[in-house]
Amino acid sequence: MRFAGFLLDGAARTFRHQGAFSKLLVVLAASGGGIVAYADARTDAAAESAQIASKKKVVVLGTGWGGTTFLKNLDSSLYDVQVISPRNYFAFTPLLPSVTCGTVEPRSIIEPVRRIIRKKDGQIKFWEAECFKIDPDAKKLHCRTNIGTNLEGNGEFIVDYDYLVITVGARASTFNTPGVVEHCHFLKEVEDAQKIRGSVIDCFERATLPDIDEEERKRILHFVIVGAGPTGVEFAAELHDFFAEDLAKLYPTVKDLVNITVIGHAEHILTMFDKRISTFAEQKFQRDGIELKTGFKVVKVSDKTLTMQNGIHQQFSVPYGMAVWSTGIGAHPFILEFMKQIGQGNRRALATNEWLRVRECTDVYAIGDCATIAQSKIMDDILEIFRFADKDNSGSLTMKEIEDVLEDICAKYPQVELYLKSNHMSNIVDLIKASKDADKMESEGINIEEFKIALANVDSQVKSLPATAQVISDVLKIVLCQKILLQSSHQQHQVMLSMGVVLGPCRGIRTEAVLLSRQGAAAHELGRDHNQSQHCSECPPLAKTKTTGDISKETPPASFFKLLSCAEMQNREPRASVLTVMSATAQVAAQQGIYLARCFNKRKDSEENPEGPQRIKEAGRHHFFPFRYKHFGQFAPLGGEQTAAELPGDWISIGHSTQWLWYSVYASKQVSWRTRTLVISDWARRFVFGRDSCRI
Repeated sequence: MRFAGFLLDGAARTFRHQGAFSKLLVVLAASGGGIVAYADARTDAAAESAQIASKKKVVVLGTGWGGTTFLKNLDSSLYDVQVISPRNYFAFTPLLPSVTCGTVEPRSIIEPVRRIIRKKDGQIKFWEAECFKIDPDAKKLHCRTNIGTNLEGNGEFIVDYDYLVITVGARASTFNTPGVVEHCHFLKEVEDAQKIRGSVIDCFERATLPDIDEEERKRILHFVIVGAGPTGVEFAAELHDFFAEDLAKLYPTVKDLVNITVIGHAEHILTMFDKRISTFAEQKFQRDGIELKTGFKVVKVSDKTLTMQNGIHQQFSVPYGMAVWSTGIGAHPFILEFMKQIGQGNRRALATNEWLRVRECTDVYAIGDCATIAQSKIMDDILEIFRFADKDNSGSLTMKEIEDVLEDICAKYPQVELYLKSNHMSNIVDLIKASKDADKMESEGINIEEFKIALANVDSQVKSLPATAQVISDVLKIVLCQKILLQSSHQQHQVMLSMGVVLGPCRGIRTEAVLLSRQGAAAHELGRDHNQSQHCSECPPLAKTKTTGDISKETPPASFFKLLSCAEMQNREPRASVLTVMSATAQVAAQQGIYLARCFNKRKDSEENPEGPQRIKEAGRHHFFPFRYKHFGQFAPLGGEQTAAELPGDWISIGHSTQWLWYSVYASKQVSWRTRTLVISDWARRFVFGRDSCRI
């Protein structure tokens, strides 16, 4: 009986998983006899191919957070889905700093892509290759594999698509700093974390060799982290714990020579977090002996020394044994080439609309670090909005007409709701009443000019920023301008020096004007007019402006914002505004993947029953509501079993209890039970046995 059950179970599994294979069905009687019957269960291959051919082809580039979340939530039975990525696994990147020091093993945070797509309905194809060219006109992708070659020997092939979803992430940006690529480690991939782990052990092993003098040992054991954001701070904390809890016992002769330095261009670390978290982190690092070099910019890296520059152009060279570069991200080369093809050549990331479709391109979507949402500005569409609301074509709007379209306007332009909230107004009617007497409004309505005046400041809630975490600290500098404008020219000069605005013309920090007031809006216009060319011929180098005091030659607002508007990198783009700063985090990419998958799942139904807001510039409704990012908070592990958390609602939590919250959240966010079990077991192993210091 057991043998019969075994055969029946095997036959059932064969029918389920090998639908196109001829099968032999065996039926055994309880008495021991049996009847053997042969049944051909081969499916009609031609019919299956025809069914697949009738489906729209969706090609997904990348298997990171955006791509994997999109695949997990997509109804793959509706489409012919194909995935292309140079790596055949998904990596839980928030735990990369833990991998660098052996707290978590690299295989514990990766999940094979084929294991993920195997759980989906429908046939999903995966090719381990990299895309090196996108042809949006022909809807073709040119790909190259490095695991083999085709008959021609070049390993290249072409893939057609109906819909393209770009989720390739971003690469580390060096800001053209000499020596970074040759001498620094990055921390973007699992391979990077493995290299860092090996390099740390190399430094300790070399420092213990008998022919090394004391000064050389100090240099070898000096670990430098460039970047004071979440990644750099977490890695510094992990490295300190690795040394204090494990390596100090294994290398007692050199334990007093270890030095960890964090370099950041802002005045504080973790500037994208609440000030209380930033202050606590700085105080803890000071107690732990981690040196902080804030307000510095790295200008050159050699094989043994790192040169940095402060706000008054003083340069310092420090010897180091290992350097990790964890500041800034940039687009991949083929994405930059694609952006040139579609007229976005001056941007840093792919610009999408509120529905995550790439602007100036049909049937192409982009999510995650490689893209940024270009929020439409209400003043650019003010005439269309007025016509949309003026149902009777009277040339004026009544209160009723405005109230009827309020929901659609807020859905398309969320800055309206944000502006109303910041000014303690209940709806747009209150906004219009603030600019015109209520009695006149009831009797005369409001014309186009009055409508423009009422909404003139709404776009001031829009921040024009790329979707990078690195840029947020730069934004804070510009926000400080609100206070600095009231100071004297000399005070402005000194504050700018302390802020580290030391870069050359049209080259440096990647900032845009933050429109938080009328002065900010004017500054944005000034910066846009003043920087039409890549190299600004009107502005002197910032160093000259600082040392000669040229900032006092103009009125404070104009001179200050004019100077900041020129402190940008080459190829400054005239970008549309985005409503909020969305950091290059897994949280953003995952939410975008879920949203886009939902849109694809309901695409057919939405054509008949659109659920989005009314279109402003044309007839009909949008198929879906625009994407809205919801921030659920962020963590900053600080070492010593302490973590800081910034939660929605201005909740701040710091300490040992927050570390356990971090454990639970990161365990629950694992992509499978396999990785969840492995990660938890790694944490338990570290608690009991410590971290592994082997090279393997």
